[in-house]
Amino acid sequence: MYLHSPHGHALRKGRVSLPGQVYLLTSVTGERLPVFADFYCARLLVRTLQQADQLGRSQTLAFVVMPDHLHWLLQLGSCSLALLMNQLKAQSACAINAYCRSKGRAVWQKGFHDHALRHEEDLAAVARYIVANPLRAGLVQRIGDYPHWDAEWL
Repeated sequence: MYLHSPHGHALRKGRVSLPGQVYLLTSVTGERLPVFADFYCARLLVRTLQQADQLGRSQTLAFVVMPDHLHWLLQLGSCSLALLMNQLKAQSACAINAYCRSKGRAVWQKGFHDHALRHEEDLAAVARYIVANPLRAGLVQRIGDYPHWDAEWL
């Protein structure tokens, strides 16, 4: 349904950041390494998502942290998409590199994919699609068995 591209500069063409707009953001780890297969690394990323909400940059509606990427459904708060994602990636990478005792390792690919949801799109259906990713990927047999997701409706 959503494409990943290593060409971050191409993803920025036509990007608009509207406070209050709902977006589905997708970001991929560097070289698609399964960084978040490590439970603690995944929880560090979740903590960074929560901090963005606490700072008023976003309101998380749903997310799933997959071994090599993140899907994040949110309502944009007080900053641009680029700033939000730059800070999320920088803060999570810093925490993960400190935990792994590796300096300067590129945790994330450059760029991210964004999709502004239209009013007629069913947010709960998009959230269900997001949190079902581990099931479709064969990581679990029941969505409830996967530890790195949350959704406002579920």
